[in-house]
Amino acid sequence: MHPILKLVAERLALGVLLLFAASALIFGLTEILPGDAAQAILGQSATPESLANLREEMGLNRPAVTRYVEWLSGIVTGDMGVALTNKLPIGEQIARRMSSTLFLAFWAAIISVPLAILLGLIAVRFQNRWPDKLISGITLASISLPEFMIAYILVFFFAVKLFWAPSFASVSPGMPLLDQLHAISLPVAVLTMVVLAHMMRMTRAAILNVMQSAYIETAELKGLTTFKVIYRHAFPNAIAPIVNVVMINLAYLVVGVVVVEVVFAYPGMGQYLVDAVVKRDVPVVLACGVIFAAVYIILNIVADVVSILANPRLRHPK
Repeated sequence: MHPILKLVAERLALGVLLLFAASALIFGLTEILPGDAAQAILGQSATPESLANLREEMGLNRPAVTRYVEWLSGIVTGDMGVALTNKLPIGEQIARRMSSTLFLAFWAAIISVPLAILLGLIAVRFQNRWPDKLISGITLASISLPEFMIAYILVFFFAVKLFWAPSFASVSPGMPLLDQLHAISLPVAVLTMVVLAHMMRMTRAAILNVMQSAYIETAELKGLTTFKVIYRHAFPNAIAPIVNVVMINLAYLVVGVVVVEVVFAYPGMGQYLVDAVVKRDVPVVLACGVIFAAVYIILNIVADVVSILANPRLRHPK
């Protein structure tokens, strides 16, 4: 078998194994949570008899292994079941919520990825000079702040003081695109600031590492300008680590939106997951957790595959 095909097959097999392990871990964690859906529905004043009857009706009194196997077989066949609290199909709810989360992540990625690469190139071009120090200082400050603090700072200035953007990201399917973009402007800004710093710093580090190579010195001796050397020679050869960090941050834009969605009351997967945890709706928590894990694993596999394909020693084995 060709080395590239072998490595790709190994990554795919490892991804399936990790997803299975993640599903078992998520299920185990939901089992040790205090309380259950029956208690959340009936409240603290419920009698033991009413709790027992509702648990029997929901199937919560069956062994955990039996419930896990049934749930996993349903996930494999595409059936996520129904929510315990409202009896609505989980798949339909997740499809609607996931589209909202992907809409938010898409616009954050459209802004952050090109901007991070551009700022990384500028920082390398002006290495150890004031543009490099300014960009590095600002990005280091933004990566040091937690998401909720950045969110509340932006809400205070742009929503409360200046009235430029809404403090709640209320989006409905029938809204015009410009209205939707205006509604999500602050959460997109928060996500952009969070992932921009990491991508920019890794882009800068990857290009600077390539700049130490002998062929870069040869290109400089040919009379090429510094920016042409960086853009034409250093950047293409640093693409593998840059793609890796971009994919990891894209995964974060989908998986790590929980805090941002809660702060801005955005109707996405993060808000859906938090509501399900509060209500102890285990099937919903499991479905959301597996989807988040799958997104993270798939994007990391894509990053690994791109790194493999970018390696000339693997593309052209002796």
